[in-house]
Amino acid sequence: MKFKSLAKISLALSLACASVSSYAEDTIKIGVLHSLSGTMAISETTLKDTVQMLVDEQNKKGGVLGKKIEAVVVDPASNWPLFAEKARELISKDKVSAIFGCWTSVSRKSVLPVVEELNGILFYPVQYEGEESSKNVFYTGAAPNQQAIPAVDYLLKQGVKRWALVGTDYVYPRTANKILEAYLKSKGFKDEDIMISYTPFGHSDWQSIVSDIKKFGTAGKKTAVVSTINGDANVPFYKELSNQGISAKDIPVVAFSVGEEELSGIDTKPLVGHLAAWNYFESVDSDANDEFIEEWHKYTGDEKRVTNDPMEATYIGFNMWVKAVEKAGTTESNAVQDALIGVTVPNLSGSYATMMPNHHITKPVLIGEIQEDGQFQVVDETPTTVVADEWSDYLPGSKDLIADWRKPLSCGNFNVKTGKCGGSSK
Repeated sequence: MKFKSLAKISLALSLACASVSSYAEDTIKIGVLHSLSGTMAISETTLKDTVQMLVDEQNKKGGVLGKKIEAVVVDPASNWPLFAEKARELISKDKVSAIFGCWTSVSRKSVLPVVEELNGILFYPVQYEGEESSKNVFYTGAAPNQQAIPAVDYLLKQGVKRWALVGTDYVYPRTANKILEAYLKSKGFKDEDIMISYTPFGHSDWQSIVSDIKKFGTAGKKTAVVSTINGDANVPFYKELSNQGISAKDIPVVAFSVGEEELSGIDTKPLVGHLAAWNYFESVDSDANDEFIEEWHKYTGDEKRVTNDPMEATYIGFNMWVKAVEKAGTTESNAVQDALIGVTVPNLSGSYATMMPNHHITKPVLIGEIQEDGQFQVVDETPTTVVADEWSDYLPGSKDLIADWRKPLSCGNFNVKTGKCGGSSK
């Protein structure tokens, strides 16, 4: 009797293992690498939800290559070294075909050597500082010429003469501001007309810095703040502007990391008229956007859940991955990397995004003005989509570099003057 019972248990375990193995063979795994806790959770949690929604929708259509897609979700907890650790687990242990993740550039820089070493694929959905092009990363967020430079150009047209470049202290704000400072000086601005300030992640005491901005704006020249503040530090920053009576009419702020999600948790009445530069706003009028918002509300069960630019970048990246896998007929990394170049999919603004040879996508640029309801009214936009300039024309070490991952060049930083490739990334 004992022998028969053990045999039955053994058979049941074998069948269960076979079932799990069969399920694994019939699924294609992707990794979701976004902070669900810590200072960046305010922005990144929504992107985890977005990927899961897209996976559900694609599985209803039959998945990809006849297999269901399975999202493997991890929480790097706003801890930059942990991003690298989790990325390694996703590729080596979970055998994901691609990773959708990261928000800050420091998290992407942490993951970069891992995906290059293991030949993984990372879709990065947030605006960044440029100065990089990797064989293993596909950048669906904006490069500086697709966000920061057009934002400054808009403010120039409004007569701004003094510039407060205020950011969180890490690679994206520092490099973006280095580019913007060089750009402004190319327009004739002097050091005394440019103020630069950095604060740590999660900074909450903005009284002295906002006071400095207010004083900087009293020189008789129209002044603006260009904000690369990231994460939950934005909430006390805008609150302090209001506390010190600084309105958009006095000193307008144009932000690169504040969208509908960040505004949804604060009183936006004092912020009306301040600006943000993105490539998508929820208020965009298009059939594709209406459909996306409807699906989002249906998925979340919450009519008040907003959409934002990094969600659109995630949407574009996911659809590009699906199309490239189907084009390649496999999830093998090299084949998908090659297949991704040239892939074109609809964006949510009514036009299309194309993955270029530099692993960046074409994007429209929109300048939006904050409204009382936390939405943005578009006040300026490019007439067509813009091709990303991954290496800045305004930095001496970058202006001669291009990236082209097509064979035979296959280089992320090719120097057009020397005719030499400097490596996969910089």
